Amino acid sequence: MAMKQRFAVQHGDVFPQGAFLKGEVEPVLDFQAGKRADGSMPQQLDKDTGLPVWQVVILDADDTAGKKDTAITVKFAAKHQPVPPANDTPFPWTPVEFVGLTALPYVEYTGGKNKENQDRTRITWSYRAESMVKPGENPARKPAAGAAAANSKAA
Repeated sequence: MAMKQRFAVQHGDVFPQGAFLKGEVEPVLDFQAGKRADGSMPQQLDKDTGLPVWQVVILDADDTAGKKDTAITVKFAAKHQPVPPANDTPFPWTPVEFVGLTALPYVEYTGGKNKENQDRTRITWSYRAESMVKPGENPARKPAAGAAAANSKAA
């Protein structure tokens, strides 16, 4: 059995303390394509689906996360711009939960001018999601292990 490069993960496994939307949903620009006649860059298209790619920056609420792991980009392949849930908190950051979240590990090279002269590397992650909802409203959410055990004892 071959493992796919990108694999499904649960929102709670990646963001156990929660995730907060910072800013707006933005199109991902395609810097590999040439500029349009008006000088603007076209939006990147997903190589598998051909759909436009969008992104959000989220703040990971895990207080043990390192400085480089606090602000994370999550991308979406969608025909229309994804709409985040309403922010009904007094804070400027909208709590979100991702539906259909996938992860792709990759090596990030830092500290040198090219890959051959790198003095530091680290494994980092690329995230994609199908949509985002208000926390607790994810229809695909699996119950926590403790809740599943309690439910099975009650049955």
